[in-house]
Amino acid sequence: MTTTLAPAIEAPAIETPSRLRRFRVPVLIAGLAVVLVGTRGLNVVAAHNPILALAMGFATATAAVYAYRWLNRKVEGRATVDEVSSAGKWSGLRRGVLLGGAAFTTTLLIIGAFGGWDHVSGGSVSGFLISLGAMMSVAVNEELLFRGVIFRILEERTGTVVAIVSSSLLFGLTHLVNPGATLWGTLAIGIEGGTMLAVAYVLTRSLWLPIGLHFAWNFVGMGVFGATISGAPQENTSLMHTTLSGSDALTGGAFGPEASLIALMVCLSLTVVLLRRAVRAGQIRRRVAA
Repeated sequence: MTTTLAPAIEAPAIETPSRLRRFRVPVLIAGLAVVLVGTRGLNVVAAHNPILALAMGFATATAAVYAYRWLNRKVEGRATVDEVSSAGKWSGLRRGVLLGGAAFTTTLLIIGAFGGWDHVSGGSVSGFLISLGAMMSVAVNEELLFRGVIFRILEERTGTVVAIVSSSLLFGLTHLVNPGATLWGTLAIGIEGGTMLAVAYVLTRSLWLPIGLHFAWNFVGMGVFGATISGAPQENTSLMHTTLSGSDALTGGAFGPEASLIALMVCLSLTVVLLRRAVRAGQIRRRVAA
């Protein structure tokens, strides 16, 4: 099969002093890290009230997008920030939510089919709303940082393939600090989350599809099923509370379903579909930007 390669990545027009642009990577990462920490702090403060938590999650997610646009224009001198353009926003989010929600639901259903469900009980609507707000903010902030800055700039310098591998490894390693973290769990997160979300960005050249995917995967797991997410057990944060039992290969053990072979196979299958479409669309880039 012949692979079509996209044209070389064009460096954005420089409208800011060259000294500022020279340090764009640390400046952008530091700026978005501050936004991420600040928005998480606000969401924690609002978590005592479900309506306030939902409103705060939406507000901090929206504010993070505006901050990303502002930073890119000021630091990189980009006239337009196409990856968060309003064009295609809702269709991208909608497709991402459908794919992410279906992927996590499929993962848990397969685990259940092999006897991995130990106990299922009712949860709380209040917890569901709190999770909804929190996951909106988390998904937006993490995608802006990892795909919007780290992956995008790595791809400019190294090409698509190297950028996917490098950013996925980094994304996985950041989860080593989570409760119940294991090397296998962080590797699985790197492949399932880092690779799948990077490929979703490559296919669309927009952050809306990966944001929707990221949000739905986390929210369905945390806010609907109440399963352990990335090593963090969920209490009073969901409509249901699902306890899994069985081998770590089936359930993911203390790290949760994301460390299971089932989640790995489901996410890899979706990643392959997205990657094939990206290749056919000529979105794989290999040339290093000047």
